[in-house]
Amino acid sequence: MKTNNQESKKRRGSSTEDRILDAALDIIQEKTIGGLRIRLVAEKADMVQSNIQYYFISKKDLLLAVQKKVLNRYREIRQHSISLLKADSQLSLEDHLGIFINQKIYTIRKEKRYDVAELDFWNQSRLEPDMHREFCLSYESWRQEIRDMISCFAPEMPLIKQNLLSGITVSLLEGAAVQFLADRQAFDLDLYFAYCKEILIKEIKG
Repeated sequence: MKTNNQESKKRRGSSTEDRILDAALDIIQEKTIGGLRIRLVAEKADMVQSNIQYYFISKKDLLLAVQKKVLNRYREIRQHSISLLKADSQLSLEDHLGIFINQKIYTIRKEKRYDVAELDFWNQSRLEPDMHREFCLSYESWRQEIRDMISCFAPEMPLIKQNLLSGITVSLLEGAAVQFLADRQAFDLDLYFAYCKEILIKEIKG
């Protein structure tokens, strides 16, 4: 059994790591990954530099942790939506699509630093094998969630079409973030996703 002291220490440790990762996310949004410096993260987190290096030995370790935080945040938002919907009724196809769409709308509008960082990590992953591997795993996990949804509501759909449709869905979600973050006047975000949902429902239901 853990003592109160151990639990308190664990909470302090988690809080410290979160402060570091949040500070790093802010720096990435302001200066990109190329401008990230441990010294800047320490200043932003109001810590001494040695505290950062206690948790993350190198800049690469810190970046990998930030990347995982970004990808995990997306899953957290989706899981939260699922938990709220499940309390009421069985989820429909529209509900499932809404979970993916609302997560992307939320991060674009309310937590854009996650999408900004994700795009920067994608660029950096071309040069960093570990980051590239995390991206591949994350996107495959995302596509698998969508394939599971499709197979539930369209079990007769050929696997090749399920794979294609899951990839298209991710592209529709990610494409909105890229375009909207670059130019908020490009299109109406709500109308864009309403039309995406209409297209996907038509494809899945046949």
